[in-house]
Amino acid sequence: QVQLVESGGGLVQAGGSLRLSCAASGRAFSSYAMGWFRQAPGKEREFVVGINWSGDYTDSAKGRFTISRDNVKNMVYLQMNSLKPEDTAVYYCAASLNYRAGNNWSRYDMDYWGKGTLVTVSS
Repeated sequence: QVQLVESGGGLVQAGGSLRLSCAASGRAFSSYAMGWFRQAPGKEREFVVGINWSGDYTDSAKGRFTISRDNVKNMVYLQMNSLKPEDTAVYYCAASLNYRAGNNWSRYDMDYWGKGTLVTVSS
């Protein structure tokens, strides 16, 4: 079993920055592909950015978000800059036991999920 716990969400003004953290349990963390997804009210959950065990990461379609991981601390981070009101959403950390290819991971390919952390960007 893998448990994921997100933190770092909150209220931020447009143009500001926020760093989300995801703490993962499990001995094999370094072999997981880790991703961040988000879900805005009334919308589908969408992929934000991901990083494989190899350190390969997806190109952030958002252009403002960067993912990183610390395999010693079993942590994944999402650095979000130049935030916009449309970035308001619940952000989820997810883990896949398999290498994930491409720049747009499907939520259906992820094996474990955290409960999410709310990010609210005010205008």
